[in-house]
Amino acid sequence: MAAAGRLGERYDVVVVGAGPAGIGVAIALGRVGVERMVVLDRHGVGASFARWPGHLRFLTPSFPAHGFGLLDLNAIAPRTSPALALQTEHPSGAQYAEHLRAVAKHFAVPFSRGHDVVSLEHDAGAPWPFRVRTRRRSIAARFVVWAAGEFQYPRLGGFPGAEHCRHTSLAQGWEALGAGDHVIIGGLESGIDAALQVVEHGGRARVVDPAEPWKYAQVDPSRALTPRTQERLRDALAAGRPITLIGDGPVRAVHAVSGGYRVDGVGIRGLRTRNQPLLATGFESSLSLLGGHFERDPETSAVLLSARDESTVSPGLFLAGPQVRHGAIIFCFIYKFRQRFAVVASEIAQRLGLSSGALDEYRTAGMFLEDLSCCDDSCAC
Repeated sequence: MAAAGRLGERYDVVVVGAGPAGIGVAIALGRVGVERMVVLDRHGVGASFARWPGHLRFLTPSFPAHGFGLLDLNAIAPRTSPALALQTEHPSGAQYAEHLRAVAKHFAVPFSRGHDVVSLEHDAGAPWPFRVRTRRRSIAARFVVWAAGEFQYPRLGGFPGAEHCRHTSLAQGWEALGAGDHVIIGGLESGIDAALQVVEHGGRARVVDPAEPWKYAQVDPSRALTPRTQERLRDALAAGRPITLIGDGPVRAVHAVSGGYRVDGVGIRGLRTRNQPLLATGFESSLSLLGGHFERDPETSAVLLSARDESTVSPGLFLAGPQVRHGAIIFCFIYKFRQRFAVVASEIAQRLGLSSGALDEYRTAGMFLEDLSCCDDSCAC
């Protein structure tokens, strides 16, 4: 990747975050000729993936099919493929971080590390209306693309006694953790994976989720368990593994009691365990750092965006990554949110007076999704 050199004071575009969203949108911006650009990150390219627990693997399979015009589901740019580069179908976090670093280097993405962004200021009348403030300096920009992701912000609250629990993303070493009985709060991907890890290492798992996502198949895997996880769970139950799925709830409180913990909720009063309950409750948004720069839906708390993924209250601020929403459409998988990189790059190019013709390759690769009417839940069989 291209080192940013001595970090300047003014840029046309500052991208915050060097995961797949940040690197992916930076590559698209580079294609349209944006030169004064920098990608900022606290640690390094793909750092959040590098911190994944060792057992975690991608849910979406990687497979090279470029010869037939199909892009690897985990690729972030045309003519790239994690499957081809890594020779694995379900990469680990460390493997995918390696891939991101290689892609960033190949496309000469200007990256600068060691920047812990703490706030963003906006003055619509200034030539460089944005001021990105880190713990070390202040950087001015015409446009900002927020691509900071979620994994580094586990959701640790939500009910009284949540402090007694351990978030599944922070659980390392299942060999030691697996012994005995465990209560897992949340039954989507991370909750079922935790249950499978617990029983794999000699423990027993009780998963609590009133939505019972293990019962339902959905066209959109953002709303239910993916086929890979359903298959793993089905195989474990068929083999008699000690996993109990509890559809009661929601959990109202966790109490520290003599000999362990008690989990209380609707229909589950007095669920006891000697081990810390595990939280599989997802992640908070990094957008909490941005204060009022993004408007939110009062009912769902989802970020409200323009048709070009731009803030509705701070023009020139764009969102990229798993936090992008448009109505009921959720862009939380890489193969989903990558389809908006070119949308953002095209809009910024137009405002900078640059041609967006180089993004035609994104259209050919199925990475330029402008018409959201195609995203429905229909399935013939």
